[in-house]
Amino acid sequence: MIDIRYSAEVAKARESGRPLVALESTIITHGMPHPQNVEVAAQVEQDIRDAGAVPATIAVIEGRLHVGLEPRELQALGTAQHVAKLSRADMAACLATGGTGATTVAATMIAARYAGIEVFATGGIGGVHKGAETSFDISADLHELAQTPVTVVAAGAKAILDLAKTLEVLETLGVPVIAYGQDAFPAFWSARSSHRAPLRMNDAVSIARAHAMRGALGLPGGQLVANPIPLADEIAAAELGPIIAEAQADADTHRIAGKAVTPYLLQRIFERTEGRSLTANIALVRNNARLGAGIAQELVNLKTG
Repeated sequence: MIDIRYSAEVAKARESGRPLVALESTIITHGMPHPQNVEVAAQVEQDIRDAGAVPATIAVIEGRLHVGLEPRELQALGTAQHVAKLSRADMAACLATGGTGATTVAATMIAARYAGIEVFATGGIGGVHKGAETSFDISADLHELAQTPVTVVAAGAKAILDLAKTLEVLETLGVPVIAYGQDAFPAFWSARSSHRAPLRMNDAVSIARAHAMRGALGLPGGQLVANPIPLADEIAAAELGPIIAEAQADADTHRIAGKAVTPYLLQRIFERTEGRSLTANIALVRNNARLGAGIAQELVNLKTG
C-alpha cells in the first residue's frame, strides 16, 4: 500500500472538484541553488493559483509520496542534501526503502495518475540524446508519455537533445505532440525550431477535449503540449546553436557520459549565456504553469458541463 500524503490545499481541492496541476520537484533539488530554487517553485505554484487552479508539487519524503507540499516542506526540500532524482526505474525502490527523492517528468506523471491529476506542467521533457545511435541514451519520459494518461505541458524538448529523433520516437510510440498557437515545435529556450509539430491547437479547450477523447477511445498514454516560451523571454536558436555545439564538443572531449551529460551541458550553456539560459528557463516554466492551469480548468468544465 502506498503511503500518500496530500497537502491541505490539494486535499481541499480534491474534495471540491477544483482543477489540479501537478509539478515536479527536481527543479527544487537539482535545478538551481538555494534560496532561488524555493522562490521559483513558490512563484510557479502561485502562477497556477492566479490562473484559477491548484498546484500539486510532487516529491517522495521519507518513503511517503507527497502530492502537494506545505510551505515548510517546500523549504526543507530546498535545502535537503543527497536527494535522489527519481524516474520510473527507481521511484518504487525509493518509496519502499523510506528514501527521499525529487520527481522527474516520468515519476511525476506516475504520481499524478495515481492521485487522479490529469495535467502536469514542467519545463522541458527529456528525449533522444545526440549520438543515441551508439549510446542508446533515450529518456524514460518518452515511454512514460506513451503509457501514462497525463497531459504534459512543456516548452518542447530540451534544446541539447536531438529534436528530430525525439519527434520520431514520439510518433512511433503514438504520443500526440501538440504545438500551442504555432506550427513549429518549440526548442525550450527558443520559441521555434526548424521542425514542424505534428499537431497544432490554439486554445486550452481543444487540448482538454483531445485529452478526454483519448480516454473515451481507451487509448493508453498522455499527450505532449509543446508551449513556446514567450518571444520576449527567448534566446534565439541562431544564437544558441553554436553554444550548444561547443558545449557538446567539450563534453565529448572530457568523456562526459550517461546521466552526467545533461547537467554538464546545462552548466556550460548557463556560463556561455551569462545566466540568460536560467532566466529563460524560469520564464518558460511559469508560462507552462499558466497554460496547464487553463487546460485543467477546461477538463473540469467538460466533466461538470
